[in-house]
Amino acid sequence: MRVLVAGAGPTGLTAAVELARRGVEADVIDRREEGSSLSRAVGIMPRSLELLTPSGVSGRLLAEGMKFTKVRIYRENRLALALPLDVMSPRHGYAFLVGLAQDRTEGLLADAFNRFGGSVRYGTELTGLELRGDSVGVETSAGPSAYDYVIGADGVGSTTRRCLGIDFPGFDLPQTWSIADVDAQGWPNTDAFTLCQLARGQVAVVAPLEANRFRVVSNTEDALATLPLKLNTTNIRREGQFTISVRQVAEYGRDRVFLAGDAAHCHSPAGGRGMNLGIADAAELAERLVAGTLSGYSASRHVDGARTVSGSERVRRLVTSPNAMTRTVVFAGLKVVSAAPALQRRMAQQILYG
Repeated sequence: MRVLVAGAGPTGLTAAVELARRGVEADVIDRREEGSSLSRAVGIMPRSLELLTPSGVSGRLLAEGMKFTKVRIYRENRLALALPLDVMSPRHGYAFLVGLAQDRTEGLLADAFNRFGGSVRYGTELTGLELRGDSVGVETSAGPSAYDYVIGADGVGSTTRRCLGIDFPGFDLPQTWSIADVDAQGWPNTDAFTLCQLARGQVAVVAPLEANRFRVVSNTEDALATLPLKLNTTNIRREGQFTISVRQVAEYGRDRVFLAGDAAHCHSPAGGRGMNLGIADAAELAERLVAGTLSGYSASRHVDGARTVSGSERVRRLVTSPNAMTRTVVFAGLKVVSAAPALQRRMAQQILYG
């Protein structure tokens, strides 16, 4: 069985690793000249750790990443709530999130793919597809070839999706967000996901990536300037601005070509589910491809994707609402949760497992 994976981000590499450990060595291409040194997604959810355990990747993610066992919420610069995540029963699985820069997650997945005998062909771009019934004709910058199946994990601007003529319906949010990837000393909340709520619906979020490396995100144009807490920054690795698209395809593929990850869906970073949803797409697609149950892939992943996209939007609207009454009601609800162990467990379950 010949399989091509277009895109060597977390989604594409997960598909390649999950296929390889089942005895199918996929060809993986990426138009980048080398693996990324930048980080977009940072949070690894428990379900992703469970999916990546058989390949050995989870052990390395746990060894290198930062464990978040709390969510700390500030009103301006005053700590208002500390919600524990490690209150679930052990039978529910992992009672924490893992913070790790996406470039390191990609690196660990690529290492696993190499251990299974695979390698990524960087500097190779998918340029065209032809559905032939019993195969897929593929055009790349390296020349033509044919495969039994193609997995498009090539991001929001997916060439695979464009070649299939699949629409990407949805909408763009008008607000400009910002991001900063920094080295800093002395941050007190290394075991927590930190959310700061400010006036007029502005927020700033801090997530540790390594012992002294942090991701700061804000729904303003300058994340570091918006953050009301002191972050002793020693180096700025990256700063940037971005806008948010909320979109999902109606079908996750056609014939022998399938979409996964950002090629199939995109949404706000609220809830930290984007990369994790792509990992789940890839793991299920690899399993179905080997088992011969591909006909159920699109329907299954569309349900999970729609739930995640709508859930992320609900969270985003709540935490960034400019309406003072909405913010007061949300905060009052969180205060009730913080005082009730049973509600804490339910909220932890919702945050960690959805």
